[in-house]
Amino acid sequence: MLRLQRPETAIMNLGYLALGAFLLVLTVVDILWTTLWVEGGAGPLTSRLMSSTWNTLKMVSGKRPRVLSLSGPLILILGLVMWISLLWSGWTFLFAGGEESLIDTRNTGPISWTERFYFVGYTVFTMGNGDFTPNGGVWQVATALTTASGMLFVTLSVTYVLNVLSAVTQKRSLASNIHGLGGQSAAILETSWDGDSFRGLELPLNMISNQLNTLTSNHKAYPILHYFFTPQTSQAPTTNIAAFDEALTLLRFGVAPQHRPSEPAISQARLSVQNYLDTLGSAFVDPASESPPAPTLNRLRDIGAPTVSDEEFTSSLSEVDGRRRHLLGLVESDARNWPNTDSD
Repeated sequence: MLRLQRPETAIMNLGYLALGAFLLVLTVVDILWTTLWVEGGAGPLTSRLMSSTWNTLKMVSGKRPRVLSLSGPLILILGLVMWISLLWSGWTFLFAGGEESLIDTRNTGPISWTERFYFVGYTVFTMGNGDFTPNGGVWQVATALTTASGMLFVTLSVTYVLNVLSAVTQKRSLASNIHGLGGQSAAILETSWDGDSFRGLELPLNMISNQLNTLTSNHKAYPILHYFFTPQTSQAPTTNIAAFDEALTLLRFGVAPQHRPSEPAISQARLSVQNYLDTLGSAFVDPASESPPAPTLNRLRDIGAPTVSDEEFTSSLSEVDGRRRHLLGLVESDARNWPNTDSD
């Protein structure tokens, strides 16, 4: 006895097929771009979502930093919702492209949009086919790909979220370590002066350089890190890195050479800051239009540290003006004040 099968329909809606395929390709590219391409930053959809959400929160937050502290988690959640919505919609339109792509195993009659939406959701979340089954080989393959895309989304999303949260913890740990040295550039040097030199800074400089290099790598892999805002200045990388670099400027250009930490330690720390600025500047931050307030040597002189003349120091500051304006742009992009004038 022969088993009769319903013939696979040749009637297609090319518009729905094209729209579904476009949404699926766009979504998969954005997911893979954002989660797997370390040097590529975020995907085109995710990049626009991040910047628009951050700018909106900045406009509505006023002077309430608690509102901005929602930005990172909110962007993370919205990104996941965007991916699954586009994935779900893409497959729904694709199955709508064939008038008889699905068979209702309980009732006869045409398949509604709601039923297609239900079938795709059930399949994407790998719960089976429900009350519907694909009609013919092409749609069976499409159903298998729907399940595979759901598994891909869940696996990459969970891994991505865990890695981002780990990177946020590392980012705030770096800020706390810098803040623990003094919080402001002159205070960092005051606590490090042993009465003869700043040699005791070498170990902290090396440690912070390593953490900065890790943070730079994390920002390349997870650009969303830039939008995880914390109300506590002690845990804010932007202001603390600016204070750290100002301390390096005071050491490099304001302190007599024989009293500084070793030149390799200072150079490595300055290079780590520059790499961090280069990474963020390419995607998020433009230099400020004006230079930040210039540091002075007065507090170093108060503790007895030998310094260069004010004229020589002022002349040296002009060499790093672009770097300092870039740092100020970074601080302002994070909705904060320059650390030497921050009242928090």
